[in-house]
Amino acid sequence: MKITVKLFATLREGRGKVLEKEYHESTSIKDILKDLKIAEEEVAILLKNGISSKMEAIPSDGDYLSIFPPVGGG
Repeated sequence: MKITVKLFATLREGRGKVLEKEYHESTSIKDILKDLKIAEEEVAILLKNGISSKMEAIPSDGDYLSIFPPVGGG
């Protein structure tokens, strides 16, 4: 299945802004994060097709993930 991953802020560093990758049908979002070398602690907001999602969810072909790190600053 083909998944589009949109990364934001610091998660883009060394990875890019938008990635299109092929994954096995049983691949969870948690597995995709591992593949991209993103630790779960680095993810503050996780959206699947624009809707809040859990790490254990299994995306479908054509889905897109938006991944945001914690907000910093002051």
